[in-house]
Amino acid sequence: MKNLKMPGAFSILFFLTIISVILTHFIPAGQYAKLLYDKNVNKFEYIYPNGEKKYISATQDELNKLNIKIDIKQFSSGVINKPISIPNTYERLSKNPAGIFDIPKAMVNGTIEAVDIMVFILVLGGLIGIIKESGAFEAGLSALSKKIKQKQFLFVFFVSLLMSLGGTLCGIEEEAVAFYPILVPVFLSFGYDSIVCVGAIFLASSIGTTFSTINPFSSVIASNAAGINFISGIGYRTFGLIVGFIFVISYLYWYIKKIKSNPKLSYSYEDRDVFNALFNVKSEDNINKNFSFKKKIILILFVLAFILMICGVMFFGWWFPKMASSFLAIALIIMLLLSFGKEKLDEKHLVDSFIEGASSLVGVSLIIGLARGINMILNQGYISDTILHFLSSLVSGMNGILFVIMMIFVFFILGFLVPSSSGLAVLSMPIFAPLADSVGIPRYILVEAYQYGQYAMLFLAPTGLVMATLQMLDMRYSHWFRFIYPVVLFLLIFSSIFLSLQVMFA
Repeated sequence: MKNLKMPGAFSILFFLTIISVILTHFIPAGQYAKLLYDKNVNKFEYIYPNGEKKYISATQDELNKLNIKIDIKQFSSGVINKPISIPNTYERLSKNPAGIFDIPKAMVNGTIEAVDIMVFILVLGGLIGIIKESGAFEAGLSALSKKIKQKQFLFVFFVSLLMSLGGTLCGIEEEAVAFYPILVPVFLSFGYDSIVCVGAIFLASSIGTTFSTINPFSSVIASNAAGINFISGIGYRTFGLIVGFIFVISYLYWYIKKIKSNPKLSYSYEDRDVFNALFNVKSEDNINKNFSFKKKIILILFVLAFILMICGVMFFGWWFPKMASSFLAIALIIMLLLSFGKEKLDEKHLVDSFIEGASSLVGVSLIIGLARGINMILNQGYISDTILHFLSSLVSGMNGILFVIMMIFVFFILGFLVPSSSGLAVLSMPIFAPLADSVGIPRYILVEAYQYGQYAMLFLAPTGLVMATLQMLDMRYSHWFRFIYPVVLFLLIFSSIFLSLQVMFA
């Protein structure tokens, strides 16, 4: 048993794809009717469970008739731009089971559907390849290490704080992969392991997203889909964010102190050499300490790319194509800068460096596409809505406290099936919000239950971003699970107590 190893990311996702195909043969098929706003004609497209469509007026009266308590402006302004489920419209359908040939088909189609984020990751890889070739990373790392050598944990603290703020304000998660190449070498120079790297970046950003305050892709769209203003409950979500961040930073401090006293206690100790080689961590003697003006400019441009990305997402509604374009523009400027002056690089060398950097992240890109393929099989087999309908029937009419605790675990399950925060919000909130009314629960508490339950699962679910993160860091899932399960337990226990108290004093 000691020699058994957890399968790699691709094998796990392939196995889950097969499982999803099998489930379409055993779980009854069914669908809710869906409502989609068509801005071209200023009408709602009503999609029946059997796929038939009709147009209805885009008015508040029509929404009220459908028992959808959402302001019409949320549709016309583009805040809600995905089909939402219509309450009390679930119908059983003829089975549409997937076959063996749907496995490769879903893998391909899922990859096509994820092409926007894949292009972003490949461009990021190309940018990193150019900067690595310039030697700016190593020179900058050497200078940074000297300045913060006695303040190593303080650096981890501020990185974790910034990532948490990014998560709670604008939902930085997929974008977090961009921070590994610049931060991982710094962490490793401190003597930390891969677990600390993923903890300070992925875990911290995800805990921020778990306790989203004004994140447009989570708390805002979920509140809108529940028919309430996203300001409702923001005080509770802010308090939860503070508690969640304190727990995460304390957990990281405990882990860092443990591996500093004995490096062999690292959860990923057996893979340390491979991990160090992956990120080209060099000894102090081998680092080029010539931190020239040109290298400083290159690193400033690199950091500027992230500032542009964050501002674009928060204030201008950027999505992956625009983020990829901004990163590509920065890459071209750096390539032009490296074409002149002392130690200049020729055009072929620069292009090869870009291609090599992009190719190093091909595996990460494909992982995201394969995960999307699993969700496509479940949706095309018409079983996702069946599971949603079954879970909603379980919690209907419960006592208030029991209801909210059950909702955390309902969203925990649904988080595996629908790993998109905005996707799950528009599909489930119109169904569960009326149930919250029936048991006397304020709808903002339901929004919190959705956030806490779904993200507790997304720390674990291979259908989410976990596998892409682990693939990028070449980390085993078993090592990640060992580190993350206490966080998941904390989140489920804390949220159950926290929401129960809110129900009692609502």
